[in-house]
Amino acid sequence: MPSNGITVRTPKVYEAAKIADLIKTFSKNNLMLERSVENVISNIRNFLIAVEGGEIIGCCAISFFSTDLAEIRSVAVDEKRQKMGIGKILIENAEKILKDEEVKKSFVLTRSPEFFKKIGYSEVSKNQFPQKIWRDCTSCPFLMECDEIAMEKILIE
Repeated sequence: MPSNGITVRTPKVYEAAKIADLIKTFSKNNLMLERSVENVISNIRNFLIAVEGGEIIGCCAISFFSTDLAEIRSVAVDEKRQKMGIGKILIENAEKILKDEEVKKSFVLTRSPEFFKKIGYSEVSKNQFPQKIWRDCTSCPFLMECDEIAMEKILIE
C-alpha cells in the first residue's frame, strides 16, 4: 500500500540484515526482543517492510498460532520517521493479510499500549495466549519479569 512515497511489501532475503539492524535499535533499549539475521531469514515471508526512496524505514512480522489467531510482532520504525503513521500503515497491511487468510483475531505483546489502543487494540490478559507463552516466551530472558502488555483486536466477527 503506497502512502506519501512509502511502499509496503514483503522483503527480499538480502534485506534480512537491514531488518535485523532496525529491530536491534529497539532491542538495545529493551523495547523488543532482538532477532538475528538468521532468524529474520528463516521467517522472511512473514515480514512486511516499509520502504521509502529504496531505504527500509520500518518492519513488522506476522506469526500464526492457529487458523483463528495470529500475532503481529517486531513492529519497528526508524527513529527519525516515528510519529508519521508508518507503524500504523505496516499494521494495517498485516491485518489485511490476516483478514484475507480469514484469521479472526490478532494480538500483540507490547510496551507501547497507547499506540495500539489508537488503532483498535484492547488490553487483555496474557493468559489468553498460552500458545505464545509455550512457543516463544519460555526462551525469553524476561520471562519471569515480563512487563509487556497483551492486546488483541477482533478482525472478523
